[in-house]
This record gives sequence, C-alpha cells and structure tokens, in this order.
Amino acid sequence: VFTSKTHQLKQTREREAAQAKGNLIGTWGLQKMALLQFFSRIKTQRNQISKIQTCLHINLLLKKLKSTSKYIYQTLFLNGENSDIKICALGEEWNLHKIYLCQSGYFSSMFSGSWKESSMNVIELEIPDQNIDVEALQVAFGSLYRDDVLINPSRVMALLAAACMLQLDGLIQQCGETMKETITAQTVCGYYNSAGTYGLDSVKKKCLEWLLNNLMTHQSVGLFKELSINLMKQLISSSNLFVLQVEMDVYTALKKVPAWGSYLMEQQNFYRNFGGDVAFLESAQGSAFVPVFAHLRLQYIISDLASARIVERDALLPSEWLSSVYKQQWFAMLRAEQDNDIGPQEINKEELEGNSMRCGRKLAKDGDYCWRWTGFNFGLDLLVTYTNRYIIFKRNTLNQPCSGSVSLQPRRSLAFRLRLASFDCSGKMICSRTTGYQILTLEKDQEQIVMNLDSRLLTFPLYICCNFLYTSPEKRADSEAQLDHLEA
Repeated sequence: VFTSKTHQLKQTREREAAQAKGNLIGTWGLQKMALLQFFSRIKTQRNQISKIQTCLHINLLLKKLKSTSKYIYQTLFLNGENSDIKICALGEEWNLHKIYLCQSGYFSSMFSGSWKESSMNVIELEIPDQNIDVEALQVAFGSLYRDDVLINPSRVMALLAAACMLQLDGLIQQCGETMKETITAQTVCGYYNSAGTYGLDSVKKKCLEWLLNNLMTHQSVGLFKELSINLMKQLISSSNLFVLQVEMDVYTALKKVPAWGSYLMEQQNFYRNFGGDVAFLESAQGSAFVPVFAHLRLQYIISDLASARIVERDALLPSEWLSSVYKQQWFAMLRAEQDNDIGPQEINKEELEGNSMRCGRKLAKDGDYCWRWTGFNFGLDLLVTYTNRYIIFKRNTLNQPCSGSVSLQPRRSLAFRLRLASFDCSGKMICSRTTGYQILTLEKDQEQIVMNLDSRLLTFPLYICCNFLYTSPEKRADSEAQLDHLEA
C-alpha cells in the first residue's frame, strides 16, 4: 500500500511539473508571438513610410522636371536664347539649337555628314510636302524641347506630315495613336489616305475596320462621296462588311451615290433612261465604277423576285453579268433538288469569304425578336430568334407558314458566321462577339442555340451580322464525270 501511494504521489508531482512547464512555454509562446506581431507592424509602418517618402520624392522630381521642361521650352524654344542655328521655312524663322535638332533623324544626318549645311548657321528648308504648314512645323520643332505634346485632332495630319519629313519617330507614333482614337465619319477617309501616304499601317487597318463596321450600319452620303474607287472596291468585296438587311441594300446604297469625286448623278431614274439597250456600266461614264459593282454578290440579289425586277429595270448592270448569275443559281438549285446536295460539309474559308450571303439586323432595344431574311435559299427556311440573351437558329419545315417552297430532306447543313457589335456615337466599336465560321446541321423543325450573350456586355442598339452558305461548292471533276456518263 505504501509503495502504491508513493507511486501515485510521484505521478501527481510529475503531472504538476509538466503542467507548470507547459504553462511557462505557453506564456513564452504568446509573448514571442506578440513580439513578432509588434515587430511586423513596425516593419509594415516603416515600409509604408518609405513608400510615401519615395512617392513624395518622385512627385518632387516630376514637378522639378516638369518645371525644367517648361523653362527649357519657354527660354530656349520660344525665346530662342543662346541659339546656334536659324531654320527658315515657309516664310518663317526659328532660332534653334543643334544639340536639340539632332534628336531628329533628318537633322542628325545633315549635321553629322559631309553636307554643306553641317557648317552653316542659317539653313533654308525646302518643304516638298504640301500637307506641311507653318503651324505643323512649330509644333514639330517644339516637340524637341518638351516631353509632352498635345495634338489637336484637326491638325494631326499636317503634324504627321511634318514629323515624317523630320524623322521624329516618337511624334509619328503619337500622331498615329491620336488618329486611331479619333476616327469618325468626318475623319476616316483623310486618316486612311494619310496613313497610306506616310506608312502607318496600323492606322490604315483601323480605318478600314471602322469603314467595314459603319459603311452600311450608319450610312452617310457625305462619306460615300469621299471614298475612292479602290477603297470602295475593297469594302464591297469584303466578307467582313457589316450589312444591314440583305445584299440588295448594298446595291441600293451604291446606287444612291454612284460617283465618288466630282461626277454626280441626281436623277432618280438616270439608269433606266441612260441609253436604250446599253447598261450604264458599259458606257464611258460608268466604266470607272465597274470594279465596285463587280464585287456585289448578285446571286443573293436575284434570289428575291422584287429585287431582281428592280435590277433589270435599272439598266445599270451589264446583261452578261445577270445572265451568268441566273445560270449559276439555276444549276445550284438543280443540284439541291436532284443531286441531293444537303449543304456544306466542311469549312471552306475561301469559299465563305468570297461567296457567302451577307445579311444583318439592328435590334433597337432588348426584347424578343424573330425574323427571316428574304430570298430563295434552296428550300432552307431559316428563322432567327433573339430572346433572353440567346440567339437561336431554327430550320422551319412544317411548323410555320413560309412564302416559298421548303426542303423536306431529313437533314440540311449550312455554313455560317454570326457577329454582334455595339457602337458609340462616333462609330467606335464598344463590344463585339463572333461565333467564327461553323457548320450547322439541322433536322426538320429543329432549333439550335448558336450564341449565349452576357448581359453585362450587351449595349443597345445591337447589330447582328451573318454570313451564310446554303449549298456546297460544285465539284468540277464530279460534274464533268456526270456529263461524260450522259454523253455515253
């Protein structure tokens, strides 16, 4: 009994000792943690103070640099103090400094080579570019003495011309950015031409994108008049042209302002009264516009009876053009009816970009919409629905009435691309979505969601543009083999 009690007492003392040790360790751990947190707060506060001091120092330096830049611009450029060279151009004089002029590639080459101007104190500049004026030279020379240049969009083309002549790369880049940000119906043609002249490919590309998006969606007679024949040809031939309604609307738009430049036709019935059996485009006056009208996708104009009658009555297009398209469409219809052509089976980008149907629709506000585009589409009556931020394609066969005949084939395929876009008041694209080129196979009266839209990105009015190809391209080898078989 005594041994047992002694053992119990020993265990009790050991537990008390361990507990005391644990309490001591726990207390020290808490104190250590508190100390670490304290030093961490001090370190954080020091870092914050250091950052604030750095920011203040940088701000002071920037203010000092800005003040210095302003002083340099005012004293050396505007006042011309301590000038060591005089530049004369367009009847004006600038008292400048060689050390600043050497920032220009033009003057750097002049002063460093064996040119006679390298030792002259007065230089007469010849200005071969008529786009350059005194104000543009003033800004260009001044940019050598300051860091920031405020560019007025109305002056950017003249300034770009001066910057290119003087080889001021930084100023050229700034002009390009200004142009890309200020493209409107009033500036796009001027910017496009200037970008082509002075080699700003990115600006030229941006102008072309703007025109493809806005030429038909925001029609302007003034804009049509400014477009050159070559530029209009490029726009009309593109599969990326944002067409509202159908191809006939492109024809109608071209017909409203059929001349670009000084030649104008104002009579509404000019074409049909032009001259007997001669189409306008076959005349001397109309031959200049052949490249533009030749890129209309006539197969999607004559597929509608009312449109075909208008085209025939206008006497604008040569009869050979129309005859060729009638023949092409007749064979396409026969292939769909008798050769069991169920539509494209694979993506042929070249065929889609060159021959697809272009059509579009404007949705003024959010809501439920359902529509079809007019014209004979080889028995494929496609209904398009917009509802609850979904765009749905439906192959209508038996459910809803249709003005034309419909195909009863079990399956029909079509190649398509769907694009959506919203624009601000200047025509700049705010948001856009595209499906890319796809093949869609539909059974009778089947519908398919082709796009699900994020409501956060929707801005109305919303423009929808589609490219469709309803028939597969004819395989020449197969058609020739069939002809040989018939002849045999």
